[in-house]
Amino acid sequence: MAKTVLLIALCLLPALAVASRPMKNPFIVEGKVYCDTCRAGFETSATTYIPGARIRIECVDRNAPSKVLFRKETTTDSEGCYSMLVAEDHGNQICDAVVVSSPQQNCAKAAPGRDRARVILTGYNGIASEKRFVNNIGFEMDEPLALCSNVLKQYQETEYEN
Repeated sequence: MAKTVLLIALCLLPALAVASRPMKNPFIVEGKVYCDTCRAGFETSATTYIPGARIRIECVDRNAPSKVLFRKETTTDSEGCYSMLVAEDHGNQICDAVVVSSPQQNCAKAAPGRDRARVILTGYNGIASEKRFVNNIGFEMDEPLALCSNVLKQYQETEYEN
C-alpha cells in the first residue's frame, strides 16, 4: 500500500509542479472594441472603434461554468485595440474576452451577442504562435446615426432579373 501511494505521489508531483508554473512564453491576446453606430448587430462602414474601453479576459471551469478561475482586465488604446499578456495555460477552461465599460456615454450598452468572444488559451491545440486574436466585441449606440439608413442599404439583398 505504501509503495502504491509513493508511486502515485512521484507521478503526480512533477505534473502538478509543471501545471502551476507560468509559461515560458505568455500568450498575447489581441482584439478591438467597437461602437455599433447603426445598431445593426454587426460592424458596418460607419462603425467606430472605442479608445479607453475596458475589457476583461475571463476563464471559467469547463464543468462548472459559474466558477471563474481567471480574470484580467485591460483598456483599449487610441484606436480601440487591446493587447494583453496571459502567462498561464488555460487548457481545460472556457475563456472569453468580455466588454466591461465604454467611456462613450451614447455608446455604453453592450451589444447583444457581440459583448463577448471566445479565445483559446492553451498551447496544446496545434497553434504554434503565442498570439491569440479575438473577434471584435462591442457596444451599441443609444440611437443610430442619421447616415445609417444609407449605410444599411448596401447590405440589403438585391434580386436580379434574367
